[in-house]
Amino acid sequence: MTKFPILYWPRKTTGDNEYQLARQVINNTTGIIPDVCSDDTDIATILEQNPNAVIYYPVFCESTGWWGELLGSDAVVSDKLIISPECQLMVIELHKNAASRGKNQLLAAEIYPSSGFFKKMNSGIATVADMLATNTGTILALFSGKNQSQFINILESTGNSYLGCIGRY
Repeated sequence: MTKFPILYWPRKTTGDNEYQLARQVINNTTGIIPDVCSDDTDIATILEQNPNAVIYYPVFCESTGWWGELLGSDAVVSDKLIISPECQLMVIELHKNAASRGKNQLLAAEIYPSSGFFKKMNSGIATVADMLATNTGTILALFSGKNQSQFINILESTGNSYLGCIGRY
């Protein structure tokens, strides 16, 4: 099955070196020049309309919450490509098409920002990849970790909620 690459690029493309580099890396990785989507995009809709597509989603240093729409969907992160110190491409595809690549899992949780949680959670279990504050005083957080069950145990023992795994790389 041929997978068709789509590069989602929310920024202006003209004169953008990272955009050119992203297209080149995708072409080198897949052997196919990617289609480019620059409009606000709904990942689930794109993958529903193009089940063999692979979306290359840029995560810039200042990006937050990019992973939210993957929660509860059939789409998962299946790999990560480093473009520059400021940009990495998350490779997103339908769960049924994704091959498990690496041991790093992207784990989402809703946490209460307490010292008890942060004392128990150490970098050997998971590290924070992104955090968003909510109006209710909790934090929606994305962690990168290798042991999902150990991560869930720490969450539950500190009164926090596991939201799901959105992929691995």
